[in-house]
Amino acid sequence: MIRELARRVAHPLGLMRGRERFEAIGALARSGPTPLVTDPEAAGRERLRIAVLVPPFVRGSGGLATILALVRALAARGHACSLWLEDPHRRAPERRGSVERRLREHFGSVPAEVHSGFSAWTGAHVVVASGWETAARALLLPGCSARAYLVQDYEPDFFPASAEARWAEQTYKQGLFHVTAGPWLAELLRERFGARAEWFPLGVDHGLYHAGGGGRRDDTVVVYARRATPRRAVPLALLALAELHRRRGHLRLVLFGEEHPMRTSFPYEHAGVLPEPELAGLYREATVGVSLSLTNYSRVSQEMLACGLPCVELDTPSVRAALGGEDALTLAPFDPVGLAGAIEELLDDPGLRAERGEAGRRLVADRTWDKAGEQLERCLREALAAAQTNVPE
Repeated sequence: MIRELARRVAHPLGLMRGRERFEAIGALARSGPTPLVTDPEAAGRERLRIAVLVPPFVRGSGGLATILALVRALAARGHACSLWLEDPHRRAPERRGSVERRLREHFGSVPAEVHSGFSAWTGAHVVVASGWETAARALLLPGCSARAYLVQDYEPDFFPASAEARWAEQTYKQGLFHVTAGPWLAELLRERFGARAEWFPLGVDHGLYHAGGGGRRDDTVVVYARRATPRRAVPLALLALAELHRRRGHLRLVLFGEEHPMRTSFPYEHAGVLPEPELAGLYREATVGVSLSLTNYSRVSQEMLACGLPCVELDTPSVRAALGGEDALTLAPFDPVGLAGAIEELLDDPGLRAERGEAGRRLVADRTWDKAGEQLERCLREALAAAQTNVPE
């Protein structure tokens, strides 16, 4: 209990416990990547040992939920998966059992071995970095036949001008085989860094997110308002909702995705971080959904669409590349009055809501985590084949 309390206190304060943070980056700069293991038959093996490195996580993390959905899909295809928590901030160490318990409590089943740190590391056919903080460690780990990099967003944009921003950018120049969530990211990495990048569309759990059940209201706007994730443009959403409330004081406004309520100039319902079945139920009863993406598109938008909920998104290249134009969703400008107007347009037109809801449902109908896992498996085999052609004799 004392160790867990120390970890929680150290987390927000960034305490270093007597050692430098990001020590793997220093080790990589000093010694370079660890040579890969020669295994010409690795790409063709029926059962791969796949080690996925994950950064520190919190409840409600969409990125971690995506990683686990992909791991489940890979495990269902017969692969031996493991998860390894890499904490480059040198906070108080977390016990393996604690990590596994938090994963199961917040994200569901974990069909993989779970490790905190690398004391039990014995190698893998392919090691997968899953965030910029994990890339250096992936390059240092021994006993690997290939390395890949699961890129869910353009992470340099998560920071102001800083060492972290530059390090995040450097990870795209280190020769890893990139597998991105959606086409926009793959194209960005190819054009900006000359990187090898393949992509897959994010999946949807259609057993949870579906349009059945009825009971849709005509006065409810639900907004993904995860304040801890700046790329979701929560201040813009709140300004738009204030304008919407000024025009239509009777509306039911529901904010979700954040543990604690926010102070606003308008009344709203705080839904917090909901279990997925409850979140899907909220989507099925709402009138309009709002999920804003300043960098890569969010799986939240897809899950709203799968429930037949007309969705408002920002008009950005990543959203257009992944979800198309305004056939399936409403694209809004980066402007609070314009965003309020886009929401209001759907509220005023039941026919348009029905049209967009059905088009959105059709758009994501064939996007599943099984298919995403199949595409990721193909990419990992490509990474193995490419790596083995370059391994010195």
